[in-house]
Amino acid sequence: MRTEIRVSGYGGQGVILAGYIIGKATAIFEKKHATLTQSFGPEARGSACSAQVICSDEPIHYPYIRRPNILIAMSQEAYTKFEPELDPQGLLLIDEDLVKAKPPRDQIRMFAVPATRLAEQLGRRIVLNIVMLGFFTAVAGAVSKEAMEKAVLSSIPKGTEEINRKAFETGYDYGVKLLASLPQEQAASSAPKKKTRSRAAAKG
Repeated sequence: MRTEIRVSGYGGQGVILAGYIIGKATAIFEKKHATLTQSFGPEARGSACSAQVICSDEPIHYPYIRRPNILIAMSQEAYTKFEPELDPQGLLLIDEDLVKAKPPRDQIRMFAVPATRLAEQLGRRIVLNIVMLGFFTAVAGAVSKEAMEKAVLSSIPKGTEEINRKAFETGYDYGVKLLASLPQEQAASSAPKKKTRSRAAAKG
């Protein structure tokens, strides 16, 4: 199975690090396959940027996403730019403090988390990307919690482990509680449809 994920926001939010952590959790701690590509706007800080991650059970022959089935949007500009590319049956995760989203189109499932506000409550707005990763882990089910925790703690500066652990757990707990509040059938269908490709198609 193949999962295509786009993490998006603006420079300075830790978008690329978030994508790197997802890929690291998949490749290093789950022993699967992952690729990471990234893009920036004209200015590295303050403009739209995104990280594209592919997670797969099989070797990845083409490292670029075609039609992501998970979109994480942490800014209005990122949402506006990248939402049209999301698969019609995909999963959309937004920072509700920074993104004003339209009603989801097609069969897209949208979940919102006040990532920036939760990070500020922890005393470090800069960890909003880790809060979002915790939320992503709980809601998307694309990567295990154990693998994500290991990837987070092995990817951050020494001395920041405690605040980042709290940020991850805060986002994860928020996601778990959100799913628990939904009707059972809606919670069960929250994960996006993973893309499958035959070996013949993969070789092409």
